[in-house]
Amino acid sequence: MAKIAKKEKNDRLYQAILTLKNREEVYNFFQDLCTVTELRAMEQRFEVAVLLRQGMIYNDILERTGASSATISRVNRSLAFGHGGYQVYFQRQEHTEEVEQ
Repeated sequence: MAKIAKKEKNDRLYQAILTLKNREEVYNFFQDLCTVTELRAMEQRFEVAVLLRQGMIYNDILERTGASSATISRVNRSLAFGHGGYQVYFQRQEHTEEVEQ
């Protein structure tokens, strides 16, 4: 997958996200930054990633989320050949769940 070139403008956005301290701050930041459509698209892609990770098949994901097969394929490629962002989240989430048990 193509990597986004690191530019000063891009870096400021990611640095801004890193300054957020809790769920409410993150929620408010993204509400200000994105349109409802953009947020729903990101939420949908994340849900697709979760379901793919759980082993759900494309047709069931399509039915459950309304995501297109192209979106599901794109997310699947990111899971398999991306930059590891989803994997970092999933590993940390699994660790958190283990600690809580």
